[in-house]
Amino acid sequence: MNLKFFKKSVPTLIIMAFFSVGMIYAIYTLLTPEKKLPVFNPADVNPKLVDESVVHIRRSHKVADFKLINQNGEIVTQKDYDGKIYVTDFFFTRCMTICPVMTNNMGKLQEVFKNEDDIKFLSISVTPVMDSIPILKEYAIRKGVMDDKWNITTGDKKHIYELARKSYFAVLDEGDGGVQDFIHTENFILVDKKRQIRGFYDGTDSKDIERLVLDIKILQNESK
Repeated sequence: MNLKFFKKSVPTLIIMAFFSVGMIYAIYTLLTPEKKLPVFNPADVNPKLVDESVVHIRRSHKVADFKLINQNGEIVTQKDYDGKIYVTDFFFTRCMTICPVMTNNMGKLQEVFKNEDDIKFLSISVTPVMDSIPILKEYAIRKGVMDDKWNITTGDKKHIYELARKSYFAVLDEGDGGVQDFIHTENFILVDKKRQIRGFYDGTDSKDIERLVLDIKILQNESK
């Protein structure tokens, strides 16, 4: 090969190489759309998880307003979660089966997002009579709960059970929130800044927790 011809060809080859890489990246971007999480309405969820009074709703579902009391004896409402992405679960402090695993996994999520102001967590007791504020406070301290990130709450039982069945679709069994009613679920529910449900996860499964971390990051990018 003529040396002069080779020297003249090098810049052309470099340009062609950069152009080829750019084209490949552009094609990959077009063929790989950004992942978007679904919005769950009552009609999209397993009917066994949804109260029959709302199971027909196909659009515009939002988590209802709530009023709870946290580990510090403070009133917690929807306003405390306005403009936040958050994860909810239902637990009780005396649970010795799934709840310790769930709480530990919620703690791992707290650690991942501890510096993200738009991410919070909400744990709601299903045995509110037994889970008094002092008990919740001791539990929160033991589990490393950050007060500004994670509310461990109690409240009116009927209100809590209605939230579980009509807002968060967290439990399979039916009930009225009465004395004999009891719910026990491993579900973590992901809620976006518009109070819409965007995902359900097994709070005892490490793989699902990894998926939840990725999905939270997707929601963060979505809201930018």
